[in-house]
Formats: sequence, structure tokens, C-alpha cells
Amino acid sequence: MSDLRKEVSDLERKSATAARLFDIRRIIGGLFVVYGVIVTIAGITASDADLKKAEDININLWTGLAMLALGLFFLVWLWLRPMVTPAGEPEDE
Repeated sequence: MSDLRKEVSDLERKSATAARLFDIRRIIGGLFVVYGVIVTIAGITASDADLKKAEDININLWTGLAMLALGLFFLVWLWLRPMVTPAGEPEDE
């Protein structure tokens, strides 16, 4: 019976690790940061013709900065409030 308990505890530990690894805040935050960097660089390197088409508003720069802010918000949220996996119920010996 102890082998079964050991196997169950190993699976619970692996499940908790996988849950923390694939937390949706990490995925969303990481994608927004990566795309925000790309769009911000596109906004910084925008030509005068691109700005004239957008009525002199550098929409790529502002959108990229907003995406960076949102991505960093998700990552800071993940850091400040990490996911807590529910502990198993106490076993009666």
C-alpha cells in the first residue's frame, strides 16, 4: 500500500509543477511582451510616410507600449500572486 501512496504523491507533485508551468498568466504575459517589443520597434522605426497615413499618430508605438504594459502586468501579477495548488486531504494513519 505504501508503494501506491508514493506513486500518488509523485503524480500530485508532477501535476502541481505542470499547473504552475502552464499558468495562463505566464503564457498571456509572455506573448504580450514579445509582441509588444516587436510592435514598439516597428513604431520607433516608422517612416514619415507611415505617420502621414495615420494622421501623424504613431499607432504602432502606442499599441506596442500598451502591449508591453499589459504583458508586464500579467507577469508581475504572476510573481506577486503565484498559483497555489490545493493540498491533499490529511491522511488518517
